[in-house]
Amino acid sequence: MKNIVISILMLCVFSIQTVNAETVDINKADAVTISKNLKGIGLKKAKKIVAFRLANGPFRSIEDITKVKGIGSKIVELNKSEIVVSK
Repeated sequence: MKNIVISILMLCVFSIQTVNAETVDINKADAVTISKNLKGIGLKKAKKIVAFRLANGPFRSIEDITKVKGIGSKIVELNKSEIVVSK
């Protein structure tokens, strides 16, 4: 019985973590936030995203992030549900 209760509690904890996945607004987030929350993007690539945004203005769509050198469609697809683009 004790094992069942522990299993149910662990399942609840992991479910909550999945539901609370943080979205990242690539037009507002800093490099650290981007690198911590998006898969396949380390701090170096995140800094390139921020530098591109500062030099070229805000991203208009999620796919615009592929204009940043080193960010391809695979990374976009991997993070599509986590990326938000504010106007």
